[in-house]
Amino acid sequence: MNKKEIAEIKKNFSDDSGFFTVGKVLSAFIDAEKNIVYKDTVLYNLMNSEEAELIMEILRKTLSGTLGKNLKEYAFPKEQYDDGGSQKFMYDLLCSKLADDEVNEKFLKRIAENVEYISTFAVFSAYCTYSVLKKNKNDDLEDDDAELDYNFVITAICPVDLRFDGLIYSDENCKIEKKTTCDRIVGMPTDGFLYPVFSERAPDVNSVMYYSKNFKKPNTTVVENFLGCEFVMTAPSEKQTFQKILSNVVGEELDYELITNVNEKLTEYVDSYTHETEPAQVDAGKLNSILWECGVSQDKLEHVSKVFENATDNKPLTAANLIDRKTVVEVEGITVNIGKDSVDKVQTQEIGGRKCLVIALDDNVSVNGLPANV
Repeated sequence: MNKKEIAEIKKNFSDDSGFFTVGKVLSAFIDAEKNIVYKDTVLYNLMNSEEAELIMEILRKTLSGTLGKNLKEYAFPKEQYDDGGSQKFMYDLLCSKLADDEVNEKFLKRIAENVEYISTFAVFSAYCTYSVLKKNKNDDLEDDDAELDYNFVITAICPVDLRFDGLIYSDENCKIEKKTTCDRIVGMPTDGFLYPVFSERAPDVNSVMYYSKNFKKPNTTVVENFLGCEFVMTAPSEKQTFQKILSNVVGEELDYELITNVNEKLTEYVDSYTHETEPAQVDAGKLNSILWECGVSQDKLEHVSKVFENATDNKPLTAANLIDRKTVVEVEGITVNIGKDSVDKVQTQEIGGRKCLVIALDDNVSVNGLPANV
């Protein structure tokens, strides 16, 4: 799924959309010992309106965030199409429309047994249908009959916070007093997935979209153990890998000017993809081009392909994950943060035989938040 496809589904994921319906909704509570202590399946139209609104908000949250960071599409490996495989299982779940109690039970047990979670958690799944409208030559949606129905199952995995007794304001007694009950409050989802994906305006049962609230520390057990897919690098991991590649390729040529120039070229590259449906990616060829533009010597560039292949297995990196929005220069006891628009105000020079960082100071200078004369 690209940015436009995700945006289209998210936009229509609402009771106000005339092209979207929700069928069965499966809810469950799983305790810290992986026991399914509660489960229920109801028709969405028969739910209490306030509860339905909350569940819709929770499920819609799994479509939020940045593609390539919070949202990542995974293709099922070949072995997952066999009996017992995750693709086969998810396809059977989709075909059941969440109306088969036995399939629902297997689904929840599969989550409980394969997903590692800190404590108790809740699971919400819904069988949904989006009536896909045709597009004209200008890529605009037409208002006539839908071309096909995109049926999908969307699932949210949510933490459950235990709130024990404490002080509350009692409306009944008109005073602050101690509460003696224990409430289990369901929070916004930390993980979720959409199956099948919506690709080229049609369902693709060969892939699943995974959502992670914390893209820096995703729950890899959802991807690897439950979905049976090969986990790809997180955004911080991609950045660390890129930094190692840069260091191994450039070596002694790596200085302040080169580092900031590479970052500037990457930023320009990402910005050029603002209106593109797919995120900008960096492969060995693109990295070679960027380094050449930044003045890296030819003998260094000859090593780009081999170093990149060894570090990434020739899989491209998401360009947006490689960018530093500010430049940080550190030496022992000193840290200098430089905004992206002020990089040219800083230079490295040798003064009196010592390597120095020289900063051009404008009229407005402050020290510890106070205006200071220079």
